[in-house]
Amino acid sequence: MTTSLSPNWLTAREALALIEAGDLTPVALMDACLDRWRARDAEVRAWTHLDPEAALARAEDATPGPLHGLPVGVKDILYTEEMPTSFNSPHFQDHWPNIDAAAVAMLRKAGAVMMGKLDTVEFAVNGRRAATMNPHDLTRTPGGSSSGSAAAVADGQVPVSLGTQTGGSVIRPASYCGVYAIKPTWNLVSHEGFKVCAASFDTLGWYARSAEDLDLLAEVFGIEDVPAPASLQGATIAICRSPVWDKAEPATVAAMAEAEARLRAAGAEIRVLDLPPAFDGLTEAHRIIMQAEMRVSFLAEYRELGEALYPEMVSILKNEKGDSRADLLAALDLAAACRAEFDRLAAPFDAVLTPSTAGEAPVGPENTGAATFNRIWTLLHMPCVNVPGLTGPQGLPVGLTLTGPRYSDRRLIALAGQLGSLLSQAPMRPQ
Repeated sequence: MTTSLSPNWLTAREALALIEAGDLTPVALMDACLDRWRARDAEVRAWTHLDPEAALARAEDATPGPLHGLPVGVKDILYTEEMPTSFNSPHFQDHWPNIDAAAVAMLRKAGAVMMGKLDTVEFAVNGRRAATMNPHDLTRTPGGSSSGSAAAVADGQVPVSLGTQTGGSVIRPASYCGVYAIKPTWNLVSHEGFKVCAASFDTLGWYARSAEDLDLLAEVFGIEDVPAPASLQGATIAICRSPVWDKAEPATVAAMAEAEARLRAAGAEIRVLDLPPAFDGLTEAHRIIMQAEMRVSFLAEYRELGEALYPEMVSILKNEKGDSRADLLAALDLAAACRAEFDRLAAPFDAVLTPSTAGEAPVGPENTGAATFNRIWTLLHMPCVNVPGLTGPQGLPVGLTLTGPRYSDRRLIALAGQLGSLLSQAPMRPQ
């Protein structure tokens, strides 16, 4: 295999093939990623912790395995034995858990090399924003909360990275930064070892510059393969504009229409999926459940830090909205009913196409965008894959989501690769 790309721009599979063939070493790959980091860090600011000498040493000692020598970036709410985990919170700047999160441990065991920690919105919830900017336009947000995870992959600083999603924290940054990402079926990958926000929503996800690289990590994480159509010719795709379609900006409206037209031209069978009226209540149900679970997961911090936490967090922990147990039970019951119903509705289709974001990335960093088009899928525990390739009127990426029934993850990844090739002949690469 030969390539004219600098090693930092290789996909994970391309880099691993060169390493296996003896044409690239883990140290040389890490060195190329570090060169890109040095050239761009003052502008993109994706990392909270990166020790170049330690990263190179880890690359030198990389464990043999399916990911031998592959650099990986880790969102700074996941525990890492050899690096601090600060949650981007002023209260945890010297926090060293001295243990790897389960996902980090699995990747390390497979031969991956942890390059460093990636910036996040505080606690992956709200409060202090990541310093990270969108590599395609440094005036724009990369999204949140997995800000650095998406930006570093998009900017060629690392081939793959880990993020987490409680609302839209994996898919939204992927859309804004123009990379592939998956938020898998809830609890399909262990969430042991990262800061809990809402335990019944929190999901570990990952970023890459190809769908094949998403599948590479899915294999390592033990996700069962699901057969997918060999091509889009004859594939059955449902178009679901979702109950929040009125929030779509012109860029997303145009992207959905363009994707539908290209799918039809490729021979896919297109159907429209309108969700039943009960689904209209899912956005509010997500808020009620998430905030109830936050009052559990952040109780220790609240008792320790009190009003020193950021004001929105304090308001939630005090339940200033006055949500009752009856409200919580109703939200939980609605979520459970709609999960089973969506599985049934989506079963006839190979995938369901829906927006990833309202539009292009807004000016940042304070405005990280909204999880408007992601919350219901996170609540429903459905797998979601962001597919890049299209751009909006400002020339910025506009991603689209493929979703489907629970546990259809790898079928969606395969279809995302096919759709991504259809939407874009070449990936957007920042200059």
